[in-house]
Amino acid sequence: MGSLSGVRVVGPLASFAEDFRRELVQRGYSPFVAVGHMQLLRHLSGWLDAVSDVGLPLTLGDVEGYLDARRGAGYRRFLTVRSARPLLEFLQQRGVVVDVSGSKDAVPGNALSVLLVGFSDYLRVERGLAEVTIERRVWLARGILSAWERAGRSDLRDLTAADVTAFVLDSSRTGSGSVSSVVTALRSLLGFLHLAGVIDRPLVAAVPSLASWKLAGLPKAVPSQQVTAMLSACDRDSVMGRRDAAVLTLLARLGLRAGEVAGLRLDDLDWRRGEITVRGKGNRSERLPLPVDVGEVLAAYLADGHPGRAAAQGRVFARLRAPHGPLTRGAVTHVVFRAADRAGLEPFFAHRLRHTAATGMLAAGGSLDEIGQVLRHEHRLTTAIYAKVDIEALRTVARPWPGTTS
Repeated sequence: MGSLSGVRVVGPLASFAEDFRRELVQRGYSPFVAVGHMQLLRHLSGWLDAVSDVGLPLTLGDVEGYLDARRGAGYRRFLTVRSARPLLEFLQQRGVVVDVSGSKDAVPGNALSVLLVGFSDYLRVERGLAEVTIERRVWLARGILSAWERAGRSDLRDLTAADVTAFVLDSSRTGSGSVSSVVTALRSLLGFLHLAGVIDRPLVAAVPSLASWKLAGLPKAVPSQQVTAMLSACDRDSVMGRRDAAVLTLLARLGLRAGEVAGLRLDDLDWRRGEITVRGKGNRSERLPLPVDVGEVLAAYLADGHPGRAAAQGRVFARLRAPHGPLTRGAVTHVVFRAADRAGLEPFFAHRLRHTAATGMLAAGGSLDEIGQVLRHEHRLTTAIYAKVDIEALRTVARPWPGTTS
């Protein structure tokens, strides 16, 4: 296939070739795979040079046109947005291509993508939400808008309160995903559509409220012996084992959320002071003590297994296979799922380990206020649910059952 340095790019994208070549190497691609991506850049640049009616920046429609031309020319590789994503995301970061996120095998409609970009900006600038929350709501909004389009509501100006209510009711019947998350995203989306002038009536009030009962359930903690089994199942002689052990330790010992572990940056670790900065909900940053055992597991992974600051984009936890980059919240949850499976346990997800940290502190004599500080709860009521698992303390306030002598 040729060498990486031997792929010569000419045309309007020639100035990006060297930076793209360096990024491919930095993100851990094998020489064979990297050459293929460089050849894709060369082909795209040549196509732009030959097609006079397409200029920069490229719209999603332009990308779709290019991929159609590539398929028509008989090429067998890089025929979808998903396969061409490394190049498209590289060009997107440099303003050459508009947003391609959220598409897997085909380019979504241009109007929908522009609308979702505006929605994303609204959540970031006007609402000040965290990036992980923005990503989730935009993903849900894409599904909502696509469902309306399939139902014949492609022109959002015709959207009615009955359409909004019917959508929520249908979501609750199908049981797809968390209905509460869908409702929250729907309210945000409708608010944005009204402010942007896409719909002329505020339809947020048409979203039905869901019944909910605070503190109705019990937190499901993982027994300490099972956590030990999961950690023991991590092969500390492998890079993946050291990384997974560090992820599990942060979740189980400090009670971090999966998104907080994924967002942890190298600069958040203050080794001299023995502290860790956690960036939690609402973009709040708080410092916590870094216990010795947690620091030792982190140091073992960072010293022998971390791909480097640049490849991991400054994050603590990174993908091990190319393309290197930070772990996502979903990937952190999958680490827990996979570790439980290796230990022979019924699979579960990351938030169970947060409950484990809280109940462990309670069993060790920690107060609810102390647990709330470690878990960074904004309201004391959120921590109060853990009082329900302190059986011995509850015995002291329980009233005798009628008819007994106790």
